[in-house]
Amino acid sequence: MSIYVADQKRYEKISYPRCGRSGLKLPAVSLGLWHNFGETGNYENMKQMCRTAFDGGITHFDLANNYGPTEGAAEKSFGRIMKEDLKPYRDEIIVSTKAGYFMNPGPYGDWGSRKYLLSSLDASLLRMGLDYVDIFYHHRPDPETPLEETMGALAHAVNSGKALYVGLSNYNGEQLIAAEKILREMRVPFIINQNRYSMLDRTIEKNGLKAASHELGKGIIVFSPLEQGLLTERYFDGVPSDSRMRTDGRFLTEKALKPELMEKLHKLAKIAHERGQTLAEMALSWCLRDGIVTSVLVGASKPSQITENLNAVKNTVFSAEELAEIDKITQ
Repeated sequence: MSIYVADQKRYEKISYPRCGRSGLKLPAVSLGLWHNFGETGNYENMKQMCRTAFDGGITHFDLANNYGPTEGAAEKSFGRIMKEDLKPYRDEIIVSTKAGYFMNPGPYGDWGSRKYLLSSLDASLLRMGLDYVDIFYHHRPDPETPLEETMGALAHAVNSGKALYVGLSNYNGEQLIAAEKILREMRVPFIINQNRYSMLDRTIEKNGLKAASHELGKGIIVFSPLEQGLLTERYFDGVPSDSRMRTDGRFLTEKALKPELMEKLHKLAKIAHERGQTLAEMALSWCLRDGIVTSVLVGASKPSQITENLNAVKNTVFSAEELAEIDKITQ
């Protein structure tokens, strides 16, 4: 087994925006382990993707208790990679995980109870072989558990030393404001929101999350900025055999490739090419365009895709005309 030595110039390859008004800086591009890090993936490929990410300056690895496909599988894979490769660099790495979606059958493996969140965090740490995570998220709002209980569990995670910061995922603007008030009164270092956002999905603009997060000084990290591969040129000539549509199909199917969508994608690609970017690079750059989004979460099935995504941070400036044209195409 070869010993991994990280690229000494990795921090020169990417920017590190401050996460809201906190002291934590995140890489503009982070690696999400939602797909391709479970038991169905190739372990050596997983390891190479993490090496490529870290060598490129990506210090943030994002997980959740239920990432797999089998629950817990991605955390187990990442724990093995940490042990074999990344452990010497733990102080330079941001590890985040979440709890809130279904994890276990029975009454204690879903939603937002104190019982579920804290036992899930313990299990996540065990799977990853870590003493703490840098960010622990509540993965989705729970309509039945009192918000005070859920936020109290996040507070306990920090007070017990098992998490350095906390975050919220899939909350809207109103829910964020209510949760932030409780966490502020508890003096909990709540610093970040994780939500879906892309040129094709403007939900956080419409539900108040983006504006409220900016006003409260909280960071935003966005998932699916490439719409799971749609905002690339990967499907312009059909469906590749190694694409997510072929290898997974749980979240993205060929039914999504409707003629009207393909027409939009080709128009967006034209704008990207005029900017000297690929469609994927422009899609990531667009999310980072106004400084409110701290980091974009990218997934990958091979190391080369991570390297390509790092190019996005080289040009995040858009003209008013470009933004207007993108809005015209996508809205």
